[in-house]
Amino acid sequence: MKTIKAFCWLAFFVLFSTTLWASDDPSIEQLQYQLNRGEVTSVVLVERYLDRIARHNRDGAELQAVLSVQEREQLLQLAKQLDAEREAGNVRSSMHGIPVLLKDNIDTADGLPNTAGSYLLRDHMPPDDAFIVAKLREAGAIILGKANLSEWANFRSTNSSSGWSSLGGLVKNPYDQSRTACGSSSGSAAAVSANFIPVAVGTETDGSLVCPAAINGIVTIKPTVGLLSRDGIIPISASQDTAGPMARSVADAVHLMMAMQGHDKNDGASYKDTTNYVEHLKTDGLKGKRIGVMRELAGYNTELDQVFNRRIEELKAAGAIIVDDLKFPNGRNWGSDEYTVLLYEFAHGMREYFKQSPHPQFSSLEDLIAANKENAGVTMKWFGQELFEMSVARQTDEEAYKKAKADAKRKAGEEGIDAILKAHQLDLLIAPTTSPAWKIDLINGDHFTGSASGAAAVAGYPHITVPMGFVQHMPVGLSFFGTARSEGILIEAAHSFEMMTQARRAPVVASPH
Repeated sequence: MKTIKAFCWLAFFVLFSTTLWASDDPSIEQLQYQLNRGEVTSVVLVERYLDRIARHNRDGAELQAVLSVQEREQLLQLAKQLDAEREAGNVRSSMHGIPVLLKDNIDTADGLPNTAGSYLLRDHMPPDDAFIVAKLREAGAIILGKANLSEWANFRSTNSSSGWSSLGGLVKNPYDQSRTACGSSSGSAAAVSANFIPVAVGTETDGSLVCPAAINGIVTIKPTVGLLSRDGIIPISASQDTAGPMARSVADAVHLMMAMQGHDKNDGASYKDTTNYVEHLKTDGLKGKRIGVMRELAGYNTELDQVFNRRIEELKAAGAIIVDDLKFPNGRNWGSDEYTVLLYEFAHGMREYFKQSPHPQFSSLEDLIAANKENAGVTMKWFGQELFEMSVARQTDEEAYKKAKADAKRKAGEEGIDAILKAHQLDLLIAPTTSPAWKIDLINGDHFTGSASGAAAVAGYPHITVPMGFVQHMPVGLSFFGTARSEGILIEAAHSFEMMTQARRAPVVASPH
């Protein structure tokens, strides 16, 4: 347990050693400072964010970023309890009394269903909290509700539109509601960007944290697979799935990530990590870093490349050593293997997930396929379920799956990211995270033109994206990624870049009313 005195000292340090975000878009550290001084209470924060969501998240209008919220009285009672603890001198962590949204594929046992955005799971009540949710509650965070998402974490159709779910509708981008919020953690990203919530939790298999973060002008950390438990999260792939924090600053993402950490003996990938990542929030974190520029992951948008090139010059000015014009030694040759792995692991993972419910309505992907057909007018209004059907069809080829799993990890990791780092004695790699947001097109689906997510996702390595500027009126992100368990190095570089550039600009919807 940490004391109020300790947090006052932390707030003092932050206030006088870094540049802060605007007061109407407060950081966790700013909120803790105000809470400790009695300038605000957690009760006030809960009411503030609930009211903001009510104003800007109406069905069929505005952002549709939030799918469900907990009962107001239940939330206010918890906030009062946490305020009383603070007044008594007991502050559990930097997340004490801070409201959080969870992507709606994460289990809670508080009366909210866990739906994956699907109409089919509208009554699915998990038996207990996911491991990371239990850790958040232990840290004193207030689970305000659930964020909308791309249905089934965008793994149902080959022709999907990111951000759409049959239960929550279409998440809109707060910078331009005619453009995508990307997926699948679209609601989490849009809610944080529009200041519906200080921070949110998302999940990623390949791009589902970093794409929406970049396109909605916020920060995310996709950690090394296993740093955060996957217990109680509706799965796609045991090889690649991870939860991750979504925030308006690197510091906020670090505080949320640390509150979720812990070794989970029931998750085979989980590992113990006692690193204090707050200590890696260094304003001079770029100095002396050897950074490789992955030109192979750029070149698909001229204006994006112009922003990227300007930022590279600023990295040099901050003391980074830039090694430019790098490519993967064997190209991006893991895609086919990754696809095989995801399709095989998805059906298996869904069977295991449903086994945890005492009275499941569904027990398999086959059950969901049948139910989607029965409810096609609702669930398949815009696109089908080809990936569901392909996943079921792949279950008979275990040997091919095992080979693909080993090959994918090796190609993206040892022979990909690790090989480049070793060959050039680099600390980390950078690239534009993804293209600027494209126009929403529910008939033709998404219009991806490029992304930096693949290698780190397949290898299971960490990846951070930070706002790096704008193309026209739409935000774009800079990706920092490296080898396994290199979060500390990436945080140093990303935080220093963020402090140096202050590239984030809040969307109009985030202005006070």
